[in-house]
Amino acid sequence: MIHQIDTTDNIVAFRALAEVTNEDFLSVVIPAVEHLVKQTNEINFLLVLDTDNDAQSFTSGAWLQEALLGLKHLGKWNRAAIISDSEEIISFTNGFSYVVPGEFHGFKKEAFNRALNWVEGNINIS
Repeated sequence: MIHQIDTTDNIVAFRALAEVTNEDFLSVVIPAVEHLVKQTNEINFLLVLDTDNDAQSFTSGAWLQEALLGLKHLGKWNRAAIISDSEEIISFTNGFSYVVPGEFHGFKKEAFNRALNWVEGNINIS
């Protein structure tokens, strides 16, 4: 299950709870991202993984939807933060900046406010 988090108008933010399915992406994530791209012509994205086993809580369909979303709007990514206490997910997210346009950073859950401020464009990080 994934829920949209209320934030400023220049980003989309979500919290993943329990298992995230293909339907979650189709009904929640994709419409929000499509709307953001129409409004701002870029993607500023935040995802909080609040699941027991972050990587395994996404069904294969959900990961496919996420990948296709990225390919469809490849040039629109500006900033993306994935928040998780998993070092593997944080490292994986940090590596995206080398292969996809835009800035991608992983953050620990305790740094939620810092991640949100960064995605909103209010702070820079090294």
